[in-house]
Amino acid sequence: MMKHNFDELVDRKGTDCKKWDTYAEDVIPMWIADTDFKCPQPVIDAMVKRAQHGIFGYPVNVPTFEQSIVNWQKKRFGWNVELDWVEYTPAVIPAIVYAMRAFTEPGDNVVIQMPAYHPFHEIIPNNGRHILGNNLILKEDGSYEVDFKNLEELLSKKRTTMFLLCSPHNPVGKCFTREELNKMSELCLKHNVFVVSDEIHSDIVYAGSKHIPFGSLSQAAADNCVVCVNPSKTFNIAGVRTGAAVIPNRHNHDLFYKPLEDLKAYGRTIFGTLPIEVSYNECDYYADQLLDYLTGNLEYLKKFVLEKIPKIKVTKTQATYLIWLNCKDLNMGPKELSKFFLDQAKVGMNEGSTFGPGGAGFMRLNIACPRSRLVEALNRIEAAVNKL
Repeated sequence: MMKHNFDELVDRKGTDCKKWDTYAEDVIPMWIADTDFKCPQPVIDAMVKRAQHGIFGYPVNVPTFEQSIVNWQKKRFGWNVELDWVEYTPAVIPAIVYAMRAFTEPGDNVVIQMPAYHPFHEIIPNNGRHILGNNLILKEDGSYEVDFKNLEELLSKKRTTMFLLCSPHNPVGKCFTREELNKMSELCLKHNVFVVSDEIHSDIVYAGSKHIPFGSLSQAAADNCVVCVNPSKTFNIAGVRTGAAVIPNRHNHDLFYKPLEDLKAYGRTIFGTLPIEVSYNECDYYADQLLDYLTGNLEYLKKFVLEKIPKIKVTKTQATYLIWLNCKDLNMGPKELSKFFLDQAKVGMNEGSTFGPGGAGFMRLNIACPRSRLVEALNRIEAAVNKL
C-alpha cells in the first residue's frame, strides 16, 4: 500500500490559491474548505500523463466516470447505486441550483438547517426562492440536535417544496444518525417536500459515527431525493470543479437533467473527470490515511484548547475537518472577533455569523493541514487570547 506524507509542508503562495493568496504574508489561512495536502500520487501521475498527450479536444462521455461514483458509494458506504442514477455536474453547488430549478418554483420555500454553509444563503434567494431556517439546537456538551418540531412546522408551510440537507453538516460537524435521517425523510414525504442532500464531506467521519447516504435509507427516500457527491474535500481536488448527482428515480433524473440541458452545463472536462475516477478507483489508501491524520489533528486541537485556551470551546465534532469553535466567552461581536483573530493572532478563519442564525460568537477553523502548521496557529491563538 502507498503511504502519503501528510506532514509535508507545501508552499501554496503565488499559485492562484484562494486560501493562501487572500491574506497577508504573515497570516496562517485556516478558513476555506480545501486541504494543504498534496493530492494522491496516482492522481498526479494520471494528470501528468494525460497532459503529455498534448491534445485536449472535446471528450466523449464514457461511463468510467459514473462507474467510479458507483464503486465508491458501494465500498465506502454500502449503497448499491446503479450506473444510470449518476449524473455529471460541474461541482456540488451548481447541482443544488439545478435541483432547485427542477423541483421548485420561484417564490417557493427551501428549508436549510442553521447555521448553514454560507453559499446556501446566496443560491436560494439568487434563484427567487425563500429561505426557511431550521435552527439546530446546541446542547450543553457541545453537540447539536435537530429541532424536529420546528422542522415539521417549516415543511408543512404551503409553499415549502425543498429541504436542502448538508450531511455531514457544515459548519457544526454533525453526522446525522440513521434515526434522525429517517425522521427527516418521513416528514418530507408527509408534507410532499423534495430532499437535496449535499454529502460532500461524507468521507471525513470520525470514530463513533457513520455516514449514511440519504438515498440508501429506503425506497421512498430514494424516490424523493437527489444526493450530491464530490471527492474534492477528501482528495484536495476542488479546483477541477467537478461533482456528481445520484438520482435513483428515473422521472426525477429526467427533471434534474432539464436545467443542465437548458444551460448547456452537461459538457464534461478532461481534467475534471479524470482525477475523480482515479481518486475513487485507486486511492482508498489516501482517504484512510487522511482520516487517521485528521483524527490526530483533532485530538491535538481539543487537548490544547482545553488546557491552554479555556475561554474557547471546541464543539463536538463528528465529521468534517472544519471545526466549530465557540468563542462567546471572549465577549466580542462578530466583526470584532474576526478582526481579533486576523490582526492579533494572525490566523485567518471563517467568522460564524456568515453562516446565519446560531453562528454569532463562533469561528470555523480548518484543521486539514500539516500538524506543525496547526501547532503554530494554536500557539498564536493562545498568545493572543492571553493578552486580552
